[in-house]
Amino acid sequence: MRIGPHHIEPRVILAPMAGVTDKPFRLLCKRLGAGLAMSEMTTSDPRFWRTEKSLRRMDHVDEPDPVGVQIAGTVPEIMAEAARYNVEHGAQIIDINMGCPAKKVCNAWAGSALMRDEELVARICSAVVRAVDVPVTLKIRTGWDATHRNAPAIARIAEDAGIAALAVHGRTRDQQYTGLAEYDTIAQIKSALSIPVIANGDIDSPQRAAFVLHHTGADAVMVGRAAQGRPWIFREIAHYLATGELLPSPSLAEIRDILLGHLHALHDFYGEPSGVRIARKHLGWYAKDRPENGPFRAVVNQAETAAMQVALTRDYFDGLAAPRAFAA
Repeated sequence: MRIGPHHIEPRVILAPMAGVTDKPFRLLCKRLGAGLAMSEMTTSDPRFWRTEKSLRRMDHVDEPDPVGVQIAGTVPEIMAEAARYNVEHGAQIIDINMGCPAKKVCNAWAGSALMRDEELVARICSAVVRAVDVPVTLKIRTGWDATHRNAPAIARIAEDAGIAALAVHGRTRDQQYTGLAEYDTIAQIKSALSIPVIANGDIDSPQRAAFVLHHTGADAVMVGRAAQGRPWIFREIAHYLATGELLPSPSLAEIRDILLGHLHALHDFYGEPSGVRIARKHLGWYAKDRPENGPFRAVVNQAETAAMQVALTRDYFDGLAAPRAFAA
């Protein structure tokens, strides 16, 4: 799949997720097989571009190409200026957020709330496309609610405005992340467009990724929540799509090493105590599907320093592995 001049391989993309897809997580997911990793949502409001949070979100030093940055807002001219600013600071793909269902975003008429105003959608897309010389993509949902599934109309508007690729989450805004994603709307959109379409929603295994690609005809899949605590899902999906075979699950030792590397990256990027605090949610995600989840979190959440967090994590995983090594 191509987005403008960029060849996206493998066809597995990390979804933009606020508070999750920061630079350490993007780098990790790219290393573990993501063909593209989109940044977490960045504001289009220039009053906040110099805040510590925004400066970190706009840090793309040493990030592998292509660098994708998602912007959010409601005013076409301001969105255009935000696109220019981010391109000047390293963005190689600009993604427009019209898919976020969060109440605080939608109450400001940003995110998926924009799908209620198709004329404004057209103005925003056109303004951003005209503003930059890099590809502009768009992320949407299937509609605002079950009675307003207007994603096919939005998709045509986006293509006419020059959008280079479209990602569609198979839920309406009012579903948030509940229920099951539906893919028929994505298939309908793909059949009507000539630009690449990326399918998103409930893609949590290699088999599901293959099914969604076949069912929708989409050009790529986008993985969000399933990558939290399981960043190796990208290589698993890529391998399955290429060979039809499942990779073995990572060993306990590899998970430990991935997690320790992630912790070091978070601590280096955010410093203390922010890095320690932010790392706690990732530690919880890594353990969420393991029987020792509760005890693990009880241990590592005691850490107040980076060194202690790393030491407790290493000791805990080594302790899990020791009985197995003894038994062998």
